Amino acid sequence: MADTIAATAPSERTTVHVDLGARSYDILIGRGLIGDAGYQIASILPKARLAIIADETVAKLHLGSLSDSLSASGLGHTAYTLPSGESSKCFAEFERLCDEVLAGRFERGDAIVALGGGVAGDLAGFVASATRRGMAFVQVPTTLLAQVDSSVGGKTGINSRHGKNLIGAFYQPSLVLADTAVLDTLPPRDFRAGYAEVAKYGLLGDAEFFAWLETNWKGVFEGGPEREEAVARSCQAKADIVAADEFEAGKRALLNLGHTFGHALESAVAYETERLVHGEGVSIGMMLAHEFSARLGLVGEDTVLRVRAHLDDVGLPVRIQDIPGQLPGVDTFMDIIAQDKKVSRGALTFILTRGIGEAFVEKGVDPGVVTEFLREKLDQ
Repeated sequence: MADTIAATAPSERTTVHVDLGARSYDILIGRGLIGDAGYQIASILPKARLAIIADETVAKLHLGSLSDSLSASGLGHTAYTLPSGESSKCFAEFERLCDEVLAGRFERGDAIVALGGGVAGDLAGFVASATRRGMAFVQVPTTLLAQVDSSVGGKTGINSRHGKNLIGAFYQPSLVLADTAVLDTLPPRDFRAGYAEVAKYGLLGDAEFFAWLETNWKGVFEGGPEREEAVARSCQAKADIVAADEFEAGKRALLNLGHTFGHALESAVAYETERLVHGEGVSIGMMLAHEFSARLGLVGEDTVLRVRAHLDDVGLPVRIQDIPGQLPGVDTFMDIIAQDKKVSRGALTFILTRGIGEAFVEKGVDPGVVTEFLREKLDQ
């Protein structure tokens, strides 16, 4: 299991260790870490040249600080930007960035640094895994969602016309620097979307954490010490699961609570972020997972109402009808779900729940029952 969360005095930063043997690494959490990135990266990769892959919107805000820090530590670097948005997780951008890194004569002993949200991290990590058959990789996540989820655990990849994240590799970073100060510049919608992943950790396996969030969520949003605690507890929860099941052979699938439905919703709107961003899809997906569990007699309606109340309190969508615009019919949704990564030999797998903090993996779910459930939800 991963080590216990430990505060690193005197900077009041927190370190979460992801225990994966030779592939172990630290997640550093705290304010001002981008300004300290050069020192932190040089301490583990002292001679590396760095290829920074940055979201173009994030680059305008934070690339200068990162570059100054790297230069102060004597780390040579070149930055490459990519368009903001889910559409960048595609073959064309993957090919372009691999070519840029090779043209820059970066070597296997050099490193890729991802600066941005989940899109930048997933894409840059996949580039790192493939270029020269594997380069070191550092995550500098700048969204709440990326800090608590996509930057941790080594899932990298791109989307396909068949679905989300279907092409990629498990490839662990060497270091994650989660600068919580950059979240101050995050648009409120994006912060709320990231919070869906924070709530997920309580719902899937930590009822006490979910209760803490019900009481302290305003402090998380306002940037008080509750924010660092929420990020650290979320990272610790994921680190523990990843350490126990790195390649998603069993327990790690729990991290997909809400994602089977959520990914189907994202695909159904063609990843148009004006209509739906990932965390919003996860929020609706978690509600559907709890409602479906109630339909199967696994959980009471009181639990469903409690989950809905909290997600609604923080401003997250909780119903399919909260997505603007027209949606496809149930057959299209079922076709998308059939391409989900958790499908095994054609059998549907869902993350269901017996209560707050009691999620479990259910294999071989009857597609007919899912179809009827979704038809009712789409018609509401």
